[in-house]
Parts: sequence; C-alpha cells; structure tokens
Amino acid sequence: MSARDLIVGEAELDSQEEDESFDEETGEVRLKTNGVNGLNGHIDDSSEEEDDDDDEEAAAAIRKDFIVEDDEEPEERERKRRERKKRRREEREEEEAGLDEEDFDLIGEANPEFERRTTNEPKLKRLKRGHKEDRDGHKPKGVENIFDSEEEDEDDYHNQRQPHRADPRNQRDEFADFIEEDFDGPDGAPDDDDADIARTTGRTYTGIKDATGLDEAALEDMKEAFGEGDEYDWALNIQDQEDEAEQRLIDPEDPDAIAKGLELKDVFEPSQLAEKLLTDEDNSIRAVDVPERFQLARKPYKDLLLTDDQFKERGNWISDLLWDRKGLPSELKDPFRKAVAKVLEFMAVDEYEVPFIIQHRKDWLIHSQKIPVTPDPSNPGAPDTVLDAKKLLTHSELWRIAEFDLKFRALVEKRNALTETYTRLQDMDDFQDDILKDMLPTATTMEELQDVQDYLHFQHASRLADLAAMNASSTANGIHRRPGSSKALFERVRSSKVYGLVRAFGITADAFAQNALKEGRPHYTEDPNERPDDLADSENIMDPPDYSTGVQCLKAAKAMFAEEIFLSPRMRKLMRKAYYQDGVIDCFRTEKGLRRIDESHPYYDFKYLRNQQMRDFARQPDLFLRMIRAEEEGLVEIKIRMQNAESFKKKLYSVIESDNFSEVADAWNRERREVLDMAILKLNKIMARGVKENLKNECEDQVAQRCREEFTKRLDQAPYKPKGMQLGTIPRVLAISNGAGAFGREAVCWAWVEEDGRVLENGKFTDLFLGDPERGQEDGVDVKALVKLVERRKPDVIGLSGFSADTRKLYKLLEEIIERKDLRGAEYEDEDGIERTDKLDLVIVNDEVARLYQTSQRAMLEHPGFAPLTRYCVGLAKYLQNPLKEYAALAKDIISITLDPAQSYVPQEKIFRFLETALVDIVNLVGVEINDAVSDWYTANLLPYVSGLGPRKAQQLLKVINLNGGSVGTRAELVGDADQQRIGAVGPRVWANCASFLYMDFDSSDQDADYLDNTRVHPEDYELGRKMAADALELDEEDIEAETSENGLGAIVRKLVRDDQQEKVNDLILEEYAEQLERNFNQRKRATLETIRAELQVPYEELRDNFTLLSSEEIFTMFTGETRDTLYEGMVVPVSIKKVGEDYIEARMDCGIEGTIPLSEISSRSDISPRQLFQQFQTVQAKIMYLNRKTLAATFSLREEEVRNPAKKEHDRMPGDWDDAQERADKESMKEKNDVSGRTQRVVKHPLFKPFNSAQAQEFLGSQARGDVVIRPSSKGVDHLAVTWKVSDNIYQHIDVLELDKSSQFSSGGTLKIGGKYTYTDLDELIVNHVKAMAKKVDEMMLDEKYQNGSKAETERWLSTYTEANPKRSVYAFCIDPKHPGYFFLCFKAGQHAQLQSWPVKVVPQAFELQRNMYPSMMALCNGFKLLFTNMQSGKRR
Repeated sequence: MSARDLIVGEAELDSQEEDESFDEETGEVRLKTNGVNGLNGHIDDSSEEEDDDDDEEAAAAIRKDFIVEDDEEPEERERKRRERKKRRREEREEEEAGLDEEDFDLIGEANPEFERRTTNEPKLKRLKRGHKEDRDGHKPKGVENIFDSEEEDEDDYHNQRQPHRADPRNQRDEFADFIEEDFDGPDGAPDDDDADIARTTGRTYTGIKDATGLDEAALEDMKEAFGEGDEYDWALNIQDQEDEAEQRLIDPEDPDAIAKGLELKDVFEPSQLAEKLLTDEDNSIRAVDVPERFQLARKPYKDLLLTDDQFKERGNWISDLLWDRKGLPSELKDPFRKAVAKVLEFMAVDEYEVPFIIQHRKDWLIHSQKIPVTPDPSNPGAPDTVLDAKKLLTHSELWRIAEFDLKFRALVEKRNALTETYTRLQDMDDFQDDILKDMLPTATTMEELQDVQDYLHFQHASRLADLAAMNASSTANGIHRRPGSSKALFERVRSSKVYGLVRAFGITADAFAQNALKEGRPHYTEDPNERPDDLADSENIMDPPDYSTGVQCLKAAKAMFAEEIFLSPRMRKLMRKAYYQDGVIDCFRTEKGLRRIDESHPYYDFKYLRNQQMRDFARQPDLFLRMIRAEEEGLVEIKIRMQNAESFKKKLYSVIESDNFSEVADAWNRERREVLDMAILKLNKIMARGVKENLKNECEDQVAQRCREEFTKRLDQAPYKPKGMQLGTIPRVLAISNGAGAFGREAVCWAWVEEDGRVLENGKFTDLFLGDPERGQEDGVDVKALVKLVERRKPDVIGLSGFSADTRKLYKLLEEIIERKDLRGAEYEDEDGIERTDKLDLVIVNDEVARLYQTSQRAMLEHPGFAPLTRYCVGLAKYLQNPLKEYAALAKDIISITLDPAQSYVPQEKIFRFLETALVDIVNLVGVEINDAVSDWYTANLLPYVSGLGPRKAQQLLKVINLNGGSVGTRAELVGDADQQRIGAVGPRVWANCASFLYMDFDSSDQDADYLDNTRVHPEDYELGRKMAADALELDEEDIEAETSENGLGAIVRKLVRDDQQEKVNDLILEEYAEQLERNFNQRKRATLETIRAELQVPYEELRDNFTLLSSEEIFTMFTGETRDTLYEGMVVPVSIKKVGEDYIEARMDCGIEGTIPLSEISSRSDISPRQLFQQFQTVQAKIMYLNRKTLAATFSLREEEVRNPAKKEHDRMPGDWDDAQERADKESMKEKNDVSGRTQRVVKHPLFKPFNSAQAQEFLGSQARGDVVIRPSSKGVDHLAVTWKVSDNIYQHIDVLELDKSSQFSSGGTLKIGGKYTYTDLDELIVNHVKAMAKKVDEMMLDEKYQNGSKAETERWLSTYTEANPKRSVYAFCIDPKHPGYFFLCFKAGQHAQLQSWPVKVVPQAFELQRNMYPSMMALCNGFKLLFTNMQSGKRR
C-alpha cells in the first residue's frame, strides 16, 4: 500500500472526527464536535512540545496536529474504551483487595474523621503519554510512520500489562511528548491507564532505599540535600479535596447535592441538552402538572394574574375579533359570547386543551333551542316542538381563541406596566393627566397602548427621568425608551416662554382630536388679539439665547404643536381608523425592478398595480406577501395612502380653524393649517408602516390557515381500504418505483411490506416489459418474477410513484400486466358470505413523505442495507398503511412539505405552529393505543400530539410506564397506584386531558380490565356509560349491585359486551336523560351521551375519511413539479430534441413531459428538411400548442412567428387597478436603451442565454442559487461569449468563451474554448462539465468542516485566538477570496508563536489546485497541504 493511500484514509477520518477534550481548570469532559458556533473549521488534535525552536515546532505541528490517527467512529471508540476500563478496574480491585498504608491514607482523605497518616510521597496529577511510552520501551513515532492508524488506546492497554523495565539504550525522541494526553475518563476523572501509572510511580517512592541501594547514612545525606519530598503536599491535598468533591456521588437527601456533583449541564453543551430536551427548563415542564403546550405558550406571561374584570374583558375582546367573520345571525351573538367565555374558562381555569374541549365539552359549543311547530291534525302524537341546534365554534376557531388568549395576556401585561408607571409618577409628583386616565384603561390593541406609551414618554419625559434617577435605573418599571425617543428639544420649548405661543393656537392637540372623533363636548378654537408674528416678537414669548427672534419662536412653537398632534393618542386613533377604512395600496417598480421584472417574471402581475383596497388582499393574501418579498428584494416599493386624503385633510382644517372673520383669525388659521400639514405628514408615515405590518401578519395567518386546512385533509385519511375489508384495516402493500430513472433503461425497485410494517422482501426488476405474442416476442424475465411475487404474497394493493414523468409509463405497463396476467388481490367475503377476489388495485401514491423518508436518518437506521430508492418504496408502502403515522414521524420536517404556493412567504415557525394544531386534532380523533406506543416507536411518535402531552411529557410517560413493568392495564394506572407500587406517569390535570385519547385493548379474560378504557369515553363519564349499559340491559338496582360487587365496577358493561347486546343502547331515549343532567347537576351532556352510545357499540371506531386518491392535476404536479400557473398552453419553453424524423420531431421538456412537433410546426419553409435545421440533443425554444395533463404529453411548435408570440396570462383587473401609461412608458424607455446600445444584440438559442451585460447578469443572479449560470454576449466580439455564474453571495465569476468553427457571424461555434485549456463541443457540455463541475467543488469546499464563513481577516483572527487559548496546537482553515472569484484562501498557523500564513486554492473543473498541484477532493487537498508543509519545514531544517 502506498503512502498516498494511507493519506487518503487518514483524511476521511479527519473530516469526521468527534473527540473529547479535558478542561484542566474545571475537570469537565467536553465533546468536541464539528461546526460548533457556526464555524466549520476546527482543530484536529492537541499538541505539546518542549523545544522552542519555531521550525521544530512547525514540523512537529504537521506531524502531530494536522493528521489525526483515528479509524473508528466516536461511538465505537467510546464503547471499547469503557469495556477496557471496566476490565482494568476489575483487575485492580482484585489486586488491591488488601489495604496497605497508602490505602489507609486515601481513606483518610475521603473521611475527615479518620485519623490521617502523614506521608512524604508526592502525588502525580497528570502524566504525559511520553513517560509511559518510555517505560514500555516502545520507540515513539516519527515522521516516517506518522500515518499509522493503530489506535493508541489499544496499544496503551496491552503495553501497561507488560513489566516496566528501564532500558538505558532507549533514546528519548525529540517528539516523544509533543502530544499531551488529555484525561478522558468519566466525569472529568483521569483515565484508568493514567491512574495506573500514577499509582505505580507513587509506590516506587515508598521503597527509595531498596530502589537506590543506598545505606542509611547515604540516604540521610540525600534527604538533607533534596528534602523529604513533601514540601508541596499542602497544594496537592487541596487539589485532592476538590477532585473528591467533584467526583462524590449525589446524595438525594442532601439539598446541596447538585452543587457537589456533576450534572448533565457540566458535561454536555447547552445546545446538546436543548436538542435532547434535557435542560432544567425541560425538566421543569415535565414536572409541572399543566399541559406542555400551555406551559410553552404562556411562558412569557407565567407571572401574570388576571383580575375578574380582565377575565370578563378577555371574553368580550376575543368574541369581537371572531364575530365579524362568523356570519351568524345577530340573535346568536349573545350565545356566541357565552360560548367563547366558557371556552376561555376551560382553557385558563381548568387547563383543558382544545381536543378535550371538542370531545368532552362540545355541548357548550352548540346552541340548541326548541322551536314550536304547527300541530299536524293527521298525526296527533307528533311533538309540538323541534330541536334546532347550531354549532357556534369550530376546531379552527378554538385554536384561534387559544392564540387570541396569548395576545390578550400580552396586551394586559403591557397595560399593567404602563399603569404602574403612571401610578408611580403620580406618587412621586402629584399631578393628573386626563389623556392617560381616559386612554390607558380603554386601550384594546397593542397599537393603542404603543400610542399611549409614546405620549407618556413625550409629555412626561422629565418626570420619567426623575423616576429613573430615583430608581437608579434607565427604565421605569420595564417601560423602555425606544431608540431615538429623546425629546430634549421639545422639553426646552415646554419649559420656556415660547410655550405660551403654543397655547396661543387656541386649542390643545387632544381637544382637536376629540372634536375630530366627535367625542365628548365640542371644544372651540379661540384666536389671540395679536397676529402670530407680532405675538412671537413680543417679550412675553422670546426667551434668549435659544429663542432670540420671533421667527425662531414661531418655528419652535409650530414644531411643538405639530409634535403634540402627532403624539396625541386620540389623533392616532382617528388616523388609524381612516387608514383601515379608506386606505389604498399602490405598488411602484424601482429602477432595479424595471430591468429585472419582465413579462415572464412572477412579480409582473403587480409591477404596475394601483388602488388596491385592504379587503382585496383578504381574498388573495399571497399577492400581498409576494409584494412584500419583492420590496425586500428592492424590486418594488409599496405605498399606502388614504384614498380621499385631500377631503379628509380639509375636514380636519375645518375642525382646527376658528370661526372668526378677521385678519388676525385668518393669519392664525394659516398657521394652524401649516401645523396640521406637518403633523399629518408624520402621521402618514407611521400609519402606513403600522398598517403594512398588520396587513402582512394577517395575510401570513391566512396562508398558514390554508396550509393547516390542506394538511388536515392529508392527515384525515384512514389506511388504504382494500375491497371487502373494514375501514381502518392495515393493507399489505407491494410498493414499486423507477425513481428518476428513464423508463425501460434503468432498474425498477420494489419492497413488500406486511401489515405490521415489517419489510419482508425487496428487490429490483431490470427486464420488465410485455412482449408481443403476435410477433413472437416474449415477455421480459421480470414479468414472470412479478407475477410469482404477487401470487406468493397476495398483496392488497400495489403502490406506485416516482420522481419523473416516466413513472406514468411504468403505471401504464403495470396496469397492462395486471389486466393481461389477471392478477388478483386477497380473497374476501362479500355481503352474501361468498368468497371472491377482484383485480389487484394499482394506486399512484402521494410521495411527499417518502421523498423525505428515503434519505432520513430514521430510514437509514431502520433499513441500513437498502438502496435509497428501496427505502423510498418502503415510505410509499407505509404511507398507504397509515398516512397519519408517517406525517407524525416527520416531526418538524413537516414544514418541508408544500401545502400552499405562498407557503414560502410565511415564517417557518408560524407554519409549523399551525400544522402542529392539525396533527393534534387528528391524533386525538384517532387515539393512541398506549401499549403499542411503548413497544413501537412509530406509534410513540403520536404521543407528543395527544391532548395534555408534548415531546417532554411523552418521553416521561414512556419512561415511567417502562419503570412500572412496560405495560398499562387501565387508564387509572397512569396517575399512579401506591398499592400496586406504580409510579405516576402524569399528574391529575394532564391525565384529565389525555385519558380518553390513550386507550388499551380490552381483554375479556382479565377481570380487572374495563371495557370503557378501550373507548373514547372519558373516565369522568364512566358512570354515565355504566348506567346506560344497565338501562339497555334493563337491570334493576339489585341486579346492578350484585353484578358489580362480584365482578367490579366494569361488570355491567362487560356483561353488555359478553352478551352481545350493544345494539340495545339505540333504544335509549337520551334527550330526557340529558335534560335531567342539566337541570339537576348543571352538566351539558347531550353530545357526550351520543358519544357513549356509539362507543359502547364500536369502541374507537375509525372516524377518518377514506384514503384519498390523487387527482390528475395532483399527479401532474407530483411527476413534473409544474402547476397550471407555471406551465400552460401558449407558453414558450426550452425543449431537448430526442429524435428528428423526416416529417416530425420528438422533444422533451426539462420537467419530463414528452411531445411531438409535426412537420407543419417545424418551419414555415416546406423546402427544407427537419434534419437540415435541427439535430438530436439540441436544445431549442418551443411553444406549447397542446398539453394533456393526464397522459403527460404535449404538442410543440418551432415556427418563428409562434415562438415570438407567447401567450400572455389574462388578469382579471378592474379599471384603475393597473397603470397602463407607466407600463407603456417603461417599455419605450427599455427599447430606446436597447437601440442605443453599441453592442451587437446576439441571440443564442439556449434557455440560459440573456441579453445582459456583466452588471445585469450579476443582478439577475443575485437572488438565484449558488452555481446558477447566465450565458450572455461578450464585449470582445461576435466570436466570444461570456458565461457568468454565481460562486457565492455577491461573488460572480465571468468566463470568456472563445467560439471556433462558426458557420456564420451570428451562429454558435462548433468548438468552445476556455483559457486555451478546456474544449467543449456545445454550451450544454460546457455548463455541465465546466461550470457545474466547479460549482460542485465550491459546494464541497464550503460544506467542509474546515471552511470558515467569514472574511480572511476574521479567519486569521479566529486562528490567532484559538492558538492563544491552545498554545501548543496548530490549526488551519479555508475561507473564500471575494476579490478573485473561484479562489479560496488556505490560512494556517503552526503554533502560538508561528506566523500566520495563507496559500491560494483555485477551483478548477473536477479538482482543487494548490501550489500547481491538482487534488480531486477536499481530503486529498488537506493531505496534500500537510505533505507540502512537512516537506517545506524539512527543507528549512536541512
């Protein structure tokens, strides 16, 4: 084996290293992982040397640091190390069974009451590996064997069992102790092999006389010269005590035990604990008997206590928010308010989650009343009333109530804080502010509270400053000043004589706002006797030196009055109301958007959009979210204004002006109008910003709600139901897929999955095609194999899916095989009891979960030997068997599923929050068999979504059940049973939430089993269920008492089931019973009684809808990735020519759809053959003339007149919604720019060609992915092309392409050369083999653990910081070179005092270039660098 082979092997280990390091100060063992704190580059090894020579240090760094000798996974290494330590510990225990004097001393250290013996022996705390190697007589490794991959731990274990004999011939190697071993024992303790060394060495000191051979006199002389050796025992004793304190076991009875022992947080990183839900906060959530979701949601408000008035206010506040969207009759408004208030009581007081309320308190969500009816003479016995019931609240609205509850808590918390601040201001300085007194208690939105807060900080800034000074704090009771809220200028005006000029305006800002709002009594504007300028020049107003002229005074007074109007809470309330009623939104393109947004751009439908009202976006929230995204990209500007702004302003003029007629009044009215203009200008800005933000949040909520509704549909599917089987039965599935492979040329994978989820068989079909008997063509070999497989396994259904349109061909083939070979499913009994079979079902399966499953860690653990496509088939089969479990297993990956086209415009956290509620709803609808969840982790994935539970409480539940024996017999056991010594898995409140949704199969042979534990009936209603069973069996009280006393409380229901008399419960009249319960016990149980009746007959009946088969439109999107908006008839698309015939052409789109081009659509010239114009594999622009979305086929046209006139999308716009004049002007402007451009406008028939210059190409690629390409004209002439590709964010490489063998001036070259070194035959080859190859190398570099995301300076700073913290370590890292696209820096530092150095690394197709050497991969590059540096250092030493 060559050295190069060894290098590559080492590099593989190096890039995947996970190690442990020992903190010398704390004794903590820290897991060193790759990519911590967002940094990719990390250190390989720890090193230590004693030679100060820089060259020696650098060389040693290369030999010891840059190359890691490790060939096992961290978990395997850790396991072996624990086994070795255990063996060694057992051997030492046997060896040290007898205690010597030193052991008694150690006992004395651990037990302070024990009388300690003094000792002269020094204690060795840390030993270097070099010492041990010296005693072992092993030669240390040098440069020539630096790549040996033997694990040192193995060597150490075997070596320490050998006798330690000193060999004077062994010369100490200069690098023998370059690497200092960190202790890596458990809990920061020294590793046992090092402990052995320390113990052995310590014992050699007890026999100094024997060891040296000296007599007593010589020994005394030596002691006088060198001492007893115990001079530093005091320091070592302190260290021993600290070590013992750290390693002492935690005593549960000791309240300070945690402080004395190691906790998880002392060993693991906080991020690791958070990921595993093991932080202190997680443990607190597990312990508190409150539903987990409530704890997490209410965490910011856990200390908030609502008063009785606030409880009432909350119900009304939330009812008002919901009522406008309900559309219920007005007479139901009061019952609706009561229902909302009751739901809030259930949530806030009883701590019931939404599923519990829906299932067990649904009667409170329904308004029912008896309506009298006209008597029917023909039916005298008919009832004279009918029951009219209306559902007041739905599932989604209950979740909205929970969300609004949180918003109300936030509102109350802020209002309480402001109220407390105002109260403290009053206590400090006796004053009264009517605005705060009136507006603060009545504020019902966060905007109104913010208005009050802004007013408070403006009007009482000096008092707040005094209050803050009294509290020695910069805030007043948590009410922070917002950045830029300093009002020093206005405070000077308020405290000066100039403020008299403000009063002279004749009306206050608040009085003006009250008049505008028409609140309270009218306030009249009074005019002074003097003109504004004359009054400003008077001595009563001027206040030198700041205000020494009348002009200054008037200007300051107007600014002050305008600010008071701007900050008036009532004025803002008026403006906000006007904006929401009459606000319109205009969209204006920017200069950047003018060039970027062409007619094919997805943002073009709002490029010139005007006059859109708020309600318009309520119908299409995705439109506004796309506008917001375009504004963030700098392509458009969204402006919000009032539709009738001028008339609104004139009305305000009339309110602020005085009614007097005089020259003085006119002068003051002019000033008042100017002040109002100043205020409105500022108000418009803040109102537009607030309205835009609120509208954005509302649109996001609507899109998230649409995602929730779509996700609910996908969750609400029972397992696929084979013919003749009961709904909910798990089918046996044969799943087949060709993946992305070409039909007929690549293998087809399959997997057989039993109903219990086990994959019993899998394989591939490589010869699957039907023959033609008429032509004597036999079937493919694998057709027979498929038939035998079906006949042997008897599947209930064949599931099929794939990644391309070719899967449709596989579907047609399988359909034909089933028909021709008469393949049938499993036998079943029909309604007449006759055994029969039907043709085997073939289903195209939604593969969104399977695509995520095939590459997931979960799939790799379950089926490590399967190919990805086989795992994909397993995912398809499991989806058919239970869609709910597959979605639940995705956890947070569910946000990767596309549920709505506008989903990407909504924050992922919000999407996940909405989707989680859908999972909670359906999981609780279906229920969880708790014993299955204990034994099957797929079922256990459902537990976090059970009412009352969550990820943490679900973990705790399973853990306690396993501690209690691994199974649950009754629901009551979940809260614990002291008599049976069972620990409580949940508290009473959580149990009340989850009990009815966790069921266990009823075992009739178990006398303790309760049939109702297998139903949706809550334990609080068991008595109702037992009474209904007794009434159905017509048992009297004596019979009931006898049965229950003999067989327990559940005996009556067991008897009903045992006697098969469940249908008798249908004869019970539940209406009267429900009325009696409500009348006597105030319990609404009408719907609950119906649930009990249904559950007594069929426990936990499957309530989900039937499995939903995909529609043609959904199949089209799944196989092609296109929708009706992205692919439609009349659209011009690039196609690849597959075959050129005499009178036709076959072509294929990128999405996989194939089609034909008839002769009439190839060219307008009939005298030219298609083969003269086009050739195979050529990419051309074609227009879609016909598109069959069911068969995935199309017809194209290549005629120039057709391609030049693509179909335009029709937009349903109202007059005035589109700025046609601006659109025409922009088109003419762009045409003029193109006409005056000096560059020849080349047109290259390639989908990536754009008529851009370099700046436009960079701008176009700005929002594209890394590696995306633009082909454009070159400024070097018509025999050149330029290729611009995105290396990274804001880094673009421009490649000059020389065209040779051109048939004409404007045609593409037959030979394309880059840099005189690379040659390609066409643009597609160039893109794939040159640009994409380099992009792949860039990805490889930037995903490597040693890559740093920062600049070169930041990378070098990181290297310096690390080597300062670890002086004997060496480190290297890569970072990008932004000034030279396609280049990276390799920065390195071989020790603390070594010089920072960097070498350039160039990315070339298929390789990295370093020092003129080519390396095909990152590990080869790393090893090559190490060898280059080692050779360089060796050359220096020579």
